[in-house]
Amino acid sequence: MTRIRILPEILSNKIAAGEVVARPASVVKELVENSIDAGSTRIMVEVEQGGRKLIRVSDNGQGMGRDDALLCLERYATSKIATDPDLFAISTLGFRGEALPSIASVSRFILVTRETDADVGTQIEVAGGRINKVSDVGAPPGTLITVAGLFYNTPARRKFLKSIDTEMGHIADTIASMALCRPSVQFRLTHNNRIVKSWAPAPEPMDRVADVLGAAIKKELYTVDRVTEDIEISGWIASPRMKRSTARGIYLFVNGRWVKDRVIQHALFAGYTGRLMKGQYPVSVLFLSVPFDQVDVNVHPTKHEIRFVRQKMVHDTVRDAVADALRQSDPSRWKANEPRIAELAQWPATVSEPPAEYKMPHTHDHPGTQVGHALDRPAVSTAHAAGAENRQKSVPFADPVTIPAPPIDPTACYGKPAHQALLWKQRFFADLTVIGQYKGTYIICESQDGLMLIDQHAAHERIVFEQLKRHYNARRPAAQRLLLPETIDLGFRETHILEKLAPELDRFGLEIEPFGGNTFVVKAVPTLLDSSGISGLVTQLVEKTAELGVGAEMETILDECLMVMACHNAIRAHQQLTGTQIKAMLEQLDACDNPSHCPHGRPIWIQWRVKDLEKQFQRIV
Repeated sequence: MTRIRILPEILSNKIAAGEVVARPASVVKELVENSIDAGSTRIMVEVEQGGRKLIRVSDNGQGMGRDDALLCLERYATSKIATDPDLFAISTLGFRGEALPSIASVSRFILVTRETDADVGTQIEVAGGRINKVSDVGAPPGTLITVAGLFYNTPARRKFLKSIDTEMGHIADTIASMALCRPSVQFRLTHNNRIVKSWAPAPEPMDRVADVLGAAIKKELYTVDRVTEDIEISGWIASPRMKRSTARGIYLFVNGRWVKDRVIQHALFAGYTGRLMKGQYPVSVLFLSVPFDQVDVNVHPTKHEIRFVRQKMVHDTVRDAVADALRQSDPSRWKANEPRIAELAQWPATVSEPPAEYKMPHTHDHPGTQVGHALDRPAVSTAHAAGAENRQKSVPFADPVTIPAPPIDPTACYGKPAHQALLWKQRFFADLTVIGQYKGTYIICESQDGLMLIDQHAAHERIVFEQLKRHYNARRPAAQRLLLPETIDLGFRETHILEKLAPELDRFGLEIEPFGGNTFVVKAVPTLLDSSGISGLVTQLVEKTAELGVGAEMETILDECLMVMACHNAIRAHQQLTGTQIKAMLEQLDACDNPSHCPHGRPIWIQWRVKDLEKQFQRIV
């Protein structure tokens, strides 16, 4: 007798159900997807006891005749694919023909359906995968499916279901996700005969987003819109202020399919780089359209996971689209001088020299400032002490403050597209009225809209970070050689890391050479950085690289290194600054690409609008 046997169909359907039907929300997802594929404009979902007792989905789609109704309960019976090419260019949400027989095998299942031009409908009753009754029935056009006693015949599966509230939460999330992608479709969800949510057809997609995510978030959404030869991206991302502690606020759709794709999610986080801290998640609703033959949706039974043919292209396009939307929507850019912007539109697409009337003053036009050009600082460490004495005199009763980062050259953006050249022309921070400092940490300013607090460490950290990055990208680092090179001893693993990292650090102006064994010597440092404590800085760079792991991309490693350098060299909290220093810092902040967040994602400034303040003082009601 052979030991290998073919499983009975009912048993194989139960096994398939274990892959397709993980919980009640899985049933809702499969049934609603079928309703959408059927062209429905109204989908009603009724649930009892979190889906344990009952799930009923009704629609006004095209419905089925008797023969099709019977065939749809057979495994791998589908109207959506027929040939090999169809399988590699899937345009529908369902396609395998597994959902209905899998669901029917683990429940008491009733299907009622009627085509629009048919006189009567068809009703099929199934229990545990066995068809018990087929009959004609009066029914409206469309399909109604009832799933009762889910997992009644597989108690091992049923015991793993969570509480009613938990399962109902998953169902509500599933319906909300589908509603976001189909704003023209009416959705209604009821639980235990009480309406949980009802979404009427939305005239504008944004209205549906506000209905699902809440009206309060609508004013915090930024539009994402990018079209390339192979991909179209649209949707909305929320201001970093709307951050979440979980990924539940992330909704991703590819060709109309709700997915949980790691590539897109990673690209989304990359677009928010420098605006969210570790452990924080953005709120977003992104729609991607790619050629059907460029994406494989047949990766997992739940169809949540997908695979792109050109994965890196999709990743980079999403990342850049998100980053551009955030950059263009930064509130600190809204107060640009409009006449200057209007004149910019008359310039050529790229320019080589700014008009004379727009050239910004150099640092030496601000005598006494410590936010000076690198040439204003001693070039070698032996002269550093003398400079420190002079700096001490400019800040009475305070520790010496060194702000070594030079202002970004206002002409640095020339040769780039005109919309990038716009950055240096916009004045927001420089036009603020400085009131003073609070606890030597926060700069208090008055804007046209209200009162602002600026974190001086976060602001200067952002300035140094962007200046270092621009020098690196321009491959023209300004460095100062040390009269007495500094040696550093590392462990075995760290030695190999620094050997690979040193050539990249050299592009920043940080010159490090092997000195035998596990010892290295630092011969030069960027003029943007203070040479004191350089050995500690290099050790931090190596440790950060080791933390990221050898598999990390060099771009990611370098960004982390830049963050360490910027933090190492930025002014600290509880350091008093002169008015001239503060003004110079604000001018430098205007030249930053992202002047609202430090490189680690912390906010640089917060604001209280006049209206909010007056409300707090009960001056208005």
